[in-house]
Amino acid sequence: MNAAVRIERESGVAVIVIDSPPVNATSHAVRQGLLEAVTGVDGDARVRAAVLVGAGRTFVAGADIREFDRPLAEPQMPQVIAAIVGAAKPFVAALHGAALGGGFELALACDARLAAPGTKVGLPEVTLGMIPGAGGTQHLPRLVGVARAIEIVTSGRRIDAAEALALGLVDRVVADDLRSAAVSHALALQGRKRRLRELPLPEEDAAAVEAATQAARERPGPGVREAIEAVMRAATMPYAEALASEREVFQRLRESPEAAELRRRFFAERSARKARNVGDDHAPG
Repeated sequence: MNAAVRIERESGVAVIVIDSPPVNATSHAVRQGLLEAVTGVDGDARVRAAVLVGAGRTFVAGADIREFDRPLAEPQMPQVIAAIVGAAKPFVAALHGAALGGGFELALACDARLAAPGTKVGLPEVTLGMIPGAGGTQHLPRLVGVARAIEIVTSGRRIDAAEALALGLVDRVVADDLRSAAVSHALALQGRKRRLRELPLPEEDAAAVEAATQAARERPGPGVREAIEAVMRAATMPYAEALASEREVFQRLRESPEAAELRRRFFAERSARKARNVGDDHAPG
């Protein structure tokens, strides 16, 4: 196991701890560690279920966008997501702080999600000129419907724990010991999987989808139109094909001059905040 990810055991549950300060971003080391942990846990007869937790002040606050200016090293996030979704054993995400971008996609790959009060979830990739690239546009609509998914993805907004619970993005908000609650929840699943890819899309009025689409088209940003189309593919294409299309669009937009400029601005603004002694609490994407 690498230094960024470790496994701790509790009552037959493997607790996979992501420990990569300051915000547990999905760097290459984290991706590699997660893939090794997930495959190892799934093949371990002593383990009944697994829990994903973040060490420190947050779950996973996004991607390490410093990697976006060069080809991404393997494994990439879709491989990690596929390993969790395809695992025979149930995985529970225990969320605190922020679960944004790839961090939220990681949580959506799990069979259940618990959150501490104050947790923020979301898919803010459009703010960096991209779209979610590891299943976000396909898993989210299966929980909240196409119209609401379009609004969430194209706005890039952060959703607090209370709203996330109301929308069904998390299964419980836990006020006390989040890790212990997640372990108990994992055991209570009794080996049952709840893969979002297998859920039907919620029924919704076509007019609501059209209204959400029209409202989203008014939002600025080079990734907005592509994000709308990616979410819509959840209703028009088989899961595997839509997932592959999502990743192709993500990679194309990531390499675009517009996204590169938005990343440059992000780092400039973060440097300015640090100069003013204001903490940087997330890494979008």
